[in-house]
Amino acid sequence: MAAAKSDPDAQPYTAEQLKNARRVPRVKTMRRALGLTQEEFAARYAIPLGTIRGWEQGVTEPDATAKAYLRAIAGDAEGVAKALTAHPAAAE
Repeated sequence: MAAAKSDPDAQPYTAEQLKNARRVPRVKTMRRALGLTQEEFAARYAIPLGTIRGWEQGVTEPDATAKAYLRAIAGDAEGVAKALTAHPAAAE
């Protein structure tokens, strides 16, 4: 905190600024970390593109099942993708 306060370009947010700050949806961060476009992420993990877009734009929020699925992807992205290609019926 002392370092942030001493740097005029890195001041901590006030409570009001935090309240009004736009949150970056977790799915967008995860997708970018994987180096995937929205289309690629949607196709790889069998999630409708419109759903991805809604989550990333903050229009909708993932429900409990989707959150669990996103946690699985975050924990083992390649494993989930591999499981979906090994069992294509599961992706429908």
